[in-house]
Amino acid sequence: MSTTIRVSDRTKSMLAVLKEDDESWDEFLSRLARREKDVDELAGFAGDDAIVGHMEEANDELSESLDADGSRTDDLLGQ
Repeated sequence: MSTTIRVSDRTKSMLAVLKEDDESWDEFLSRLARREKDVDELAGFAGDDAIVGHMEEANDELSESLDADGSRTDDLLGQ
């Protein structure tokens, strides 16, 4: 069974750029749908408080080490 999906010529042109020459439109749309779902699932890690806390701690440590070595900060600021 097939379904017709209406899109503007502009949208089809944008999609055609992403579609591989050797894949059907159905294969392309399936690939695109899977990729978007995978991205959403992978992005979920940022909701993990332990990981977010670790990232903030690492960022703070890096900032402190750069502040402690004023020459590096001065170099970056052109001073």
